[in-house]
Amino acid sequence: MPGLMNTVVILAVAAVVITRQFTAQRIASDRRWWLVPAFLAVLALREPGVIDPHHQIEASLLLGAELVTAVAIGAGWAWTTRIWAEPDGAVWSRSTKAGAAVWAAGICLRLGLFGIGTLLDVHQNSSALMLGLAATLLVRSGLLNRRAQSLRPTVTSHSPTYGDGVGRVLRKERL
Repeated sequence: MPGLMNTVVILAVAAVVITRQFTAQRIASDRRWWLVPAFLAVLALREPGVIDPHHQIEASLLLGAELVTAVAIGAGWAWTTRIWAEPDGAVWSRSTKAGAAVWAAGICLRLGLFGIGTLLDVHQNSSALMLGLAATLLVRSGLLNRRAQSLRPTVTSHSPTYGDGVGRVLRKERL
């Protein structure tokens, strides 16, 4: 049953993420962009069958390849996403056709990895796919937030207040 639940979670998250990427989304400046990927990683790592115990080396190599692919997809997706800043300072993003091509290439690579695992007779759990999805979302969100910070206006000028430009004299208090 956990495999079925993982598959449902993977499909639901992927469907929400893919459909939302083609509509304009405001990039929030909060520090919780890593929460969903962390939740997915915890769900993936709670399962004991991430690595096939009968083919540990092959399974570890496939998991490593999955994670490298996931990081590449996340980076490609983040760099092909269009971001812009509104006059009020809000930063928005929307995926492009190149982002869809990155997703398609990623799905093909993941299918290829699954095929290699099948040829090597390695038992493949859905947890590896969920861990890869978490890595993809983590990299994409991190890079988008980094790109968004460069677009947000910085406050360099402010109205003068009482005491601006006056040096402070610090005195030692005596009792």
